Amino acid sequence: MRLILFFDLPSVDSKDLVEYRNFRRFLIKNGFIMMQESVYSKLVTTGSSSALMKKQIEKNLPSSGIVQLLEITEKQYASIQYLLGKSKSNVIDSDKRIIEL
Repeated sequence: MRLILFFDLPSVDSKDLVEYRNFRRFLIKNGFIMMQESVYSKLVTTGSSSALMKKQIEKNLPSSGIVQLLEITEKQYASIQYLLGKSKSNVIDSDKRIIEL
């Protein structure tokens, strides 16, 4: 399964910018990969790991803005069509348990 997180956070004052940076650091530290600006995805292997990640996200939410989370299957994620641009090939992002480099 994939968790896809979308967010739109205010950046009016310095407090907003600090919250934005802290939230973004939290996502990266927890294995989220940036798909586009303010769109991050994470591969989760089980429903329980998905539920745990959702709880962690809820604990680290900024005080204002919009944060949305979508859970989809790996098959649905694989059907993404790139209408312009290409996927990043230098990112290892796979559901396989063993990755050979």
